[in-house]
Amino acid sequence: MRKTRLNLQHRRTGAKMVDFAGWEMPLHYGSQVQEHRSVRRSAGLFDVSHMAVVDVPADCSEALHRLFANDLNRLAAPGQALYTAMLNASGGVIDDLIVYRLGSCYRMVFNAARERTDLAHLHRHLPEAAVRLRRDLNILALQGPEAGSILGRARPDLAEAIDGAGPFRCAQVGEALIGTTGYTGEAGFELIVPAERAEALWAELTRAGAAPVGLAARDTLRLEAGLNLYGHEMDEGIHPMRANLGWSIPLDRHSDFIGSEAVRDRAPALDDRLAGLVLEGRGVLRQGQRLFADGADIEQDSPCGIVTSGGFSPTLECSIALARIGCAVERTCAVEIRGRLEAVRIVRPRFVWRGKNVIKDEEATP
Repeated sequence: MRKTRLNLQHRRTGAKMVDFAGWEMPLHYGSQVQEHRSVRRSAGLFDVSHMAVVDVPADCSEALHRLFANDLNRLAAPGQALYTAMLNASGGVIDDLIVYRLGSCYRMVFNAARERTDLAHLHRHLPEAAVRLRRDLNILALQGPEAGSILGRARPDLAEAIDGAGPFRCAQVGEALIGTTGYTGEAGFELIVPAERAEALWAELTRAGAAPVGLAARDTLRLEAGLNLYGHEMDEGIHPMRANLGWSIPLDRHSDFIGSEAVRDRAPALDDRLAGLVLEGRGVLRQGQRLFADGADIEQDSPCGIVTSGGFSPTLECSIALARIGCAVERTCAVEIRGRLEAVRIVRPRFVWRGKNVIKDEEATP
């Protein structure tokens, strides 16, 4: 297995290490729930150096414009970041990613499990010499309501460079790039630094109060925030509108990207959507569980949907899920758990944001 620069540090901290997309990564450091709550209440620190960092020269913007479903023109100047997807010709999602606009290049961060596929896709549409895989860089994510103050204590130079910036902004400090991006539903930063500086930066941030957090809590955090995971909510066979990615595809001003024709043609015919679920009783929602309309019979009736991601929410203290459900099913349905149907409530696919119970707030709104 491949190892990040921080592998030994994780082991010294007591991490349980697991295989993730061919990388040996920390699953947790003792308590997944405690790590999850650290991010919601203070700040957590993640090693996400398994993700692929790729630089493409700024003069390749025309080709990149065709590769991205979001409008690259939104990155009008250095210091901005953009969430987007790359689609195939039939409109399926090859991968989703963050693009940072730097002075001389566009910097992209791909999912670890999609690295080979993404690089092959880039090489089909860009000169080979233009695609630079930056394995000399590591990524740390500092997330949570106290992330700013912790960064200020540990690295005032980085904190000053990004001070006051809103979401999806970035700044360069020497060879380091800091962005106001993340995957937890909390404010925070993602720091891309030379690999030889990763261990020192990790130590500085943990000494300043950041709690090490593993992949297990990262998954429950993103689930609470309603953020998609590749291979669960989206893949090359999933139309982006079925993955709630329509907000990132501005067809009104960007209509010449790969897959654009399929997106326009198929969108009106979609008969299901991605929704949130809250389990009303006991049990745990898991990926692959079938959903049935109220009053349905498991043996005789067809499912009306399927759970794409599920688990226990440490913040809400109940089981939640993201699920693909028929558009005709509105407020409630049932999930099959161990051969029995259990009631679930259908909600918007975002449960917790910036530490707040979004579901509770929506229910309280007249």
